[in-house]
Parts: sequence; structure tokens; C-alpha cells
Amino acid sequence: MSTSYRVAVIGGGPAGLAAAESLSAAGCAVQVIERMPSIGRKLLMAGRGGLNISHSEAPDHLLARYGQAAPWLAPTLAAWTTDDIRVWMAGLGQESFIGSSGRVFPTAMKASPLLRAWLARLQHQGVLLHTRVEWTGWDASGGLTFAPAAGRDVLPDTLPSPFVADAVVLAMGGASWPRLGSNGAWVPLLRSHGVEVEPLVPANCGFRANWSDPLRTRFAGTPLKPVALRFADHTVRGEVVITANGLEGGALYALSAPLRTCLAQQGQAELLLDLRPDLTVDVLATRLANVRPRESLSNRLRKALRLPPVVAALLREAGEVPSAPHALATRLKALPVMLTGPEPIDRAISSAGGVVQAACDARFMVRAMPGVFVAGEMLDWEAPTGGYLLHACLATGRAAAQGALQWLRETRS
Repeated sequence: MSTSYRVAVIGGGPAGLAAAESLSAAGCAVQVIERMPSIGRKLLMAGRGGLNISHSEAPDHLLARYGQAAPWLAPTLAAWTTDDIRVWMAGLGQESFIGSSGRVFPTAMKASPLLRAWLARLQHQGVLLHTRVEWTGWDASGGLTFAPAAGRDVLPDTLPSPFVADAVVLAMGGASWPRLGSNGAWVPLLRSHGVEVEPLVPANCGFRANWSDPLRTRFAGTPLKPVALRFADHTVRGEVVITANGLEGGALYALSAPLRTCLAQQGQAELLLDLRPDLTVDVLATRLANVRPRESLSNRLRKALRLPPVVAALLREAGEVPSAPHALATRLKALPVMLTGPEPIDRAISSAGGVVQAACDARFMVRAMPGVFVAGEMLDWEAPTGGYLLHACLATGRAAAQGALQWLRETRS
């Protein structure tokens, strides 16, 4: 492909970098525009936890993690599998391993070596990386407009405003972690051009509960593990943490979508906690019956079931505590916690909502704006933590790039 094809990638996160890599490898002249002072800030933040970049489970199980968006994302995820990601990482000098939970991590357990190698490859392929440049939209003739962001006085010489690009890939993220760059400011801009965008809402987030002051003061920061959470017909095992405002943790994040829907419709949602998921009600009741009744609630739970003091506090939050062993055991297997709302989106790990499937063709090109492609969390999909978020960002970035290449070949030859 001739380097006369000029492509602008707006957003320097995983989706944008994946798009830039594919486009530049095909010979396009690519410029990546990032508003923040550095590239890949959310990727580096994810690396603080080891950089869980994908998951090794069977493809059909992995696809199911994307819920209602699974049929939409299926071809993209099939074209960029977990094995493909591991080979790509190895090509950047970053070997990977599969953890005991099936999650995929770089052996270095850091994002910075991967990001450095990735940026070096992009620069070797001729990609121009611009930071502290804000994309402001399009002018009347369709040229991209930019403005210097904080810390920059003038635009780069290679990026005049307006800038005429042969194709554009938008990869600016959702609206979680705005201090790292994703603030959702693009939503009204795309809507003004006739693009349907679902409102951005928190995903993989904590949820609020009206704790009493004693529980909030004494137990904020206390983990509950192992625990099973039940809501409607969903059950998730894992860990949650008591916060001053409610609950957070991986097991709860996996229920974000149905909880959010219920809260929007009813204003509250009852979550059931199974505090001893490996034991039956009868086993719990037998063990409780072997502890002297005059013991305090905390002591009964500790001696019979090795449950921490926070469990007694949670039982009291739920109302009158049963004293009979079987009734208490039943409550411990289904302890109700009334949730009143999600934590704000700026505290969420990711966001749901975005450009809807109907607004895009199969190449992730915006139907209302030929030559404009969308990738990553700007698209209307969500997934739990566990490697699924980064996997889909990388995959949709590559898919949008391949869509742009196909469109360029069809229309500019």
C-alpha cells in the first residue's frame, strides 16, 4: 500500500496502538494523537496488577463473557485470539504465562516493558506519536481539527489544523479513570454528527449500600473470601471487600450489568451473599449446634465456622439475627445486602455504553461518517475483569484498522 494513505488514530491507549500497528505495517502513514502527556497511561495502570491481558479459557466461554455484544464481537475475537496475543507479546520480547485462574500475564508481571517495546516497534514502522494534542472535531470541509493541550504551546509541524486524513480511527476509551485520559468528551461530538451513542455508565464498579456507622467505621476495607454472590439467576464466586459506601471486588464486578439494570428500573437491588459456599446448610447448622448457645454471635461464628467478626456485623445489618442453628445457617447461605446504586463512573474500572452496533458496519466504520472507524471502549460492549477488557480493546483496534485498510483499497485505488 502506498504511504500516500494518511491515517489519524485518535487515542493512545491499547486499541489505538493496536490500530496504528496494523495500519503502519500495511504501509500507511499513521499519526497517533493523544491528549495526555504520555501514551498508554491506562495500560500502565492495569500493569500495576500484573497486566492481565487475556484469558486462556475455551473460545466459546471467552466469547460469552461479552454478554449481549458477543455476536457482534465474535468475528473480531476469532481473528485475534488469546494465542495470537501471546505470540504478539513474544514478538515484542515479552513472554507470557497462564496463571492458576486461567488468566494470561506477561512473565515480567509489568506493563512498562511491553509498552516500551510496542512503542519502539511503532516508531520503527514510521508511526508519529503526538502527546498533549487535543482533537476538537472536524471543520466544515471535513478536516480534523486539533488544539494544543496543557503543556504544549503549538501543534506539531506534521499535524496542522485542519488536517486532511484519508481515514480516521477513533479509540478514545469510555469514561472510567478520567484522570488517565478517558473522559467521554467525544460523546456529544459524535452525536452531533448523527451517530447513535448509548450513554456511558459504570461497569466493573463498586455498589453502594446504606451501612450503619458502626459497620462503616470498623470494617471498611475488610475482605470477604471465599464468598458466592447471587443475584437473580446469576451466581459468581470470588472475593468482595467492604467499603465505607458498600461493596467492591471482582465477584461483584461480574454482576455489574444485571445489577445496574435492576437499579435503573427499581432503585434498589437485593444481593445475596453465601458466606460459606463450600458447605451446605445442614453442615453449617450441625457445626453451629455444637457451640454453646450462651456464646456471643461473633464467637459462635468463629468457633463453629471460622467466620470473621465482620460477618456478625453484616448479619445485624440485615435485621433480626436468627438464633436457631438451622435458621442462622440458612441466613449465612443467603445473607441479603440491599444495594442502592453503583459508584460513580470515574471510580469504575471500565464503562458500558458507547457507539452502538447499528451505527457501525461490519468493519467498525461509522455508517454516518464514511472513513471514520471506532475501536475499544468507545464501542457499546462490556466485559468483566479477567483479561477480557484488554483482549477486546486490542482485537477491535486491529479490526478497525483492517476495516480501514479494506475501505481505503476499495475507495482510493
